[in-house]
Amino acid sequence: MFDVQSVRSHFPSLQQTHDDRQVIFFDNPGGTQVPRNVVEAMTHYLLHDNANHGGAYATSRRSDTMIDDAHRAMTDMLGASSPDEIVFGANMTSLTFTLSRALGHWLKPGDDIVVTRLDHDADVSPWMLLARDTGANLRWVDFRPEDCTLDMDDLERRLSRKTKLVACVYASNAVGTINDVKTITEMAHHAGAMVFVDAVQYAPHGLIDVKALDCDFLACSAYKFFGPHEGILYGKYDLLDRLPAYKVRPAKDRPPYKFETGTQNHEGIAGTLAAVEYLTSLSGKSHENASRRDRLSLAMKAIEDYERDLVSRLIAGLKQIRGLRIYGITERSDFDRRVPTVAFRMEGISPRRVAEYLGEKGIFVWDGNYYALAVTERLGLEDKGGMVRVGLVHYNTADEVDRLLDSLERLRA
Repeated sequence: MFDVQSVRSHFPSLQQTHDDRQVIFFDNPGGTQVPRNVVEAMTHYLLHDNANHGGAYATSRRSDTMIDDAHRAMTDMLGASSPDEIVFGANMTSLTFTLSRALGHWLKPGDDIVVTRLDHDADVSPWMLLARDTGANLRWVDFRPEDCTLDMDDLERRLSRKTKLVACVYASNAVGTINDVKTITEMAHHAGAMVFVDAVQYAPHGLIDVKALDCDFLACSAYKFFGPHEGILYGKYDLLDRLPAYKVRPAKDRPPYKFETGTQNHEGIAGTLAAVEYLTSLSGKSHENASRRDRLSLAMKAIEDYERDLVSRLIAGLKQIRGLRIYGITERSDFDRRVPTVAFRMEGISPRRVAEYLGEKGIFVWDGNYYALAVTERLGLEDKGGMVRVGLVHYNTADEVDRLLDSLERLRA
C-alpha cells in the first residue's frame, strides 16, 4: 500500500491554506514541492560546509565529498555506468545549450538535426540555433493530434545518413505522452546519429535507465523531481571525453569537470543529493540493505502504480464535464504510455480564466503553452490561449482530484 499521508508529512508546503482551505499543487510539471530533508541538506551545507572546490582545509574537503556523493547518487538514479558521466549545471536548458555548442564542432553544412513537435522548446531551440550556426538542416517529426503520440513513421522518413543528432522528449510536459525512447534510439543509431533525450518531465514519474535506452545524452532537472533548481546532464563517457568544452584554462580537462564550468551551485547539488535520498526512502525500511539503484527501482514502481490510479480518476472525471476536451492519451489501457500530466480546454472559457478561477479556490494549475510551443502550434491553440494543464505527482490525493473536478463542474454550470 502506498501511504500518501505519510508522504505528504515530508512536505511542509503542502500544509498551506488559501481562504481556510488547503492549497492543492497541480502545477507540478512546472516545478514540484520539496521535502523537508532537501531544505535541511541545503541549509546544513550553507551553515557548515560552504566552501569552494579543491581547498586544503576541512570545509572544502567536506564540500568535495558531498559533490562526489551527489554524482554517485545521480549515477544510480539514471542507471549510468560511472559518476564521470554525470554533469551538474544551472538547469537543463543551460546544459543543453552548452552541449549544443560543443557538438557544433562535429557538424558541418548539409548535416541533419532531427527534433520533434512534441518537445519542450528547451529541446528545440538549442538545436535550431545549432543548425543555424553550422549550416545544418533542422528536420521536424510530427505527432498525431488525435492522441498526441509521436508519429514513428514520420521519424523513419526524416532519418538518413546525413542525420547527426536526434533530439526527443522522454515524456511531454504538455500532454503527458511517453515516447518509446529505446526504439527511437535504435532507429537513430541505425542511421549513424546520436540521441539526446529531454527527461525532465519523466524523471519524477518513472525509473530512468540510460544503459537500457542506450541514448548518448540525457538531461533532467532536480526541481522537477522534488529537489532544488539544479540541472543534470548524462553523457556517455567516450563522447564527453572527446567533445571540446568551453572552459577556463586551469580547469580539469576530463569529464565531468570540463563541463562543470565556474563555481557550481553547491547548495543546489546538496539538495539534489537529498532529493535522490528522499526518493530512495520510498522503497520502505524492509529494503534498507538493498542497493540504492534497487531501492530507487522499487520506489519508482510504487509511484507509477499510485499515480496511474490517480490519473485514471482525473481523466474519467474530466470526460464527464460537458464541453471539455482532453488533449492526449485518454484510454486507461494506454496509460503506461503517459505520465499524469493532463491538458484540456473548456468550450467557451479561456484557459487563463479556468486557471484564475481554480486559483481563487486554492487549486494551482498552469495555462498557456508551458514552453511546449511546437505542441500548441501543431494543435492550433497557440493564438487561443493554449490549454489548461493539471500535473499530478505522488503527493497528490484522490480527494484533491475530486475537489478539482467539483470546481470545474461548478465553473461549467
